[in-house]
Amino acid sequence: MKDKKTLFHYHLMLSPGILLLFVFSIIPMLGIVMAFQNVIPGKKIWKQDWIGWDNFAFMLQIPDIKQVVINTVVIASMKIALGIVIPVTFALMLHEVRVRWFKRTVQTIVYLPHFMSWVILAGIMINILSLDGIINQIAGLFGVEPIMFLASNTWFRHIVVWSDVWKEFGFGTIVYLAALTGINPSLYEAAEIDGASRLKKLQYITLPGIMPTIILLTTLSLGNVLNAGFDQIFNLYNPLVYSSGDIIDTYVYRLGLVQMQYGLATAVGLLKSVVAILLIAISYRLAYKFANYRIF
Repeated sequence: MKDKKTLFHYHLMLSPGILLLFVFSIIPMLGIVMAFQNVIPGKKIWKQDWIGWDNFAFMLQIPDIKQVVINTVVIASMKIALGIVIPVTFALMLHEVRVRWFKRTVQTIVYLPHFMSWVILAGIMINILSLDGIINQIAGLFGVEPIMFLASNTWFRHIVVWSDVWKEFGFGTIVYLAALTGINPSLYEAAEIDGASRLKKLQYITLPGIMPTIILLTTLSLGNVLNAGFDQIFNLYNPLVYSSGDIIDTYVYRLGLVQMQYGLATAVGLLKSVVAILLIAISYRLAYKFANYRIF
């Protein structure tokens, strides 16, 4: 009876989260049927005309869809690659700092942007990168003509990727610093006695010690190849940079909520979700194979 009472309390504690999950994640999945319907706004969903796979066939014929997929994969891949390399490099550099107060201060500063929303950060970036922003003002002192950074297809992808790295690399640094603390200090002491330099200790102790964490986070990130960051790009992009910055999520938003092509937008979103599930399954399989990580 005591065990049953304890389990009841655990389930009671979980019930608010389960209720929110059911209301906002499970029930909306019923809307998937719109991908197979000719949706007319204002008409009840169960009275819409069924058209089978026509929305999917039409989706593959849209000229923009190829560029949208390319933009999504390129931006997401760049974010994943830099999101691994830069936090690892910064964590290794910070790990070598011996002044504790300076280390903690830097760690707090780089971690702070992670807690800020893209609504706030995008507003800051728009002000900085505008024609009369601080970047163009500084460049103007050297005789450089003002650049429309957020209206240039040459600059937009780089701005999106590097701003995301700047926002999130502090969080990644915390993860790798935690992995570094798990390395046995006696290994460094033995290497010190043998006369190993800092570079040798980095090469033969530090990097092998955090390599399982690097492999794990890299393989798990493969599931996000089709998630290039809707909230970031939505707050930064404009029609002038659709050819380089329009991703699947923003494309679905414009199709569904702006152009009111609900069936077609649902079909695009559903196809993306199916591919994302396959990528997540593959990434967890690779994580189990190379890092012995599994969640079930």
